[in-house]
Amino acid sequence: MTPATQQKVLGLYRKVLHIAKNWQSASGQIEETMREKEYIRNEARTLFRKNKNVTDPKLIKQCIEECEARIEIGLHYNIPYPRPIHLPPMGLAHKQGRTLRHQEKLRKISKPIYLKSHDEIS
Repeated sequence: MTPATQQKVLGLYRKVLHIAKNWQSASGQIEETMREKEYIRNEARTLFRKNKNVTDPKLIKQCIEECEARIEIGLHYNIPYPRPIHLPPMGLAHKQGRTLRHQEKLRKISKPIYLKSHDEIS
């Protein structure tokens, strides 16, 4: 990892922790605010530790883009949790075969960048 990339990653980590420190829930309830603050800290800690040994520049770039997207979406909608998405249904595919593989491919392609790592840790 280049020093510039390392600085960017550390800056993002500090930014997330700063957001968690100053977070105020949409409802304004103290319990909910504390729960959301803890969620932000735990999510950041888990994801940054999980990806600390990544060396592939493309994967590092993807992780940085995901982090930036999740920060912007969280601040815009004032919710720390990933936004739900609507993926193509799997109900029409058989248990095996070309149709199932095609459905799985569609689901993978249609997943937005801010949810790439969410399924891996939850």
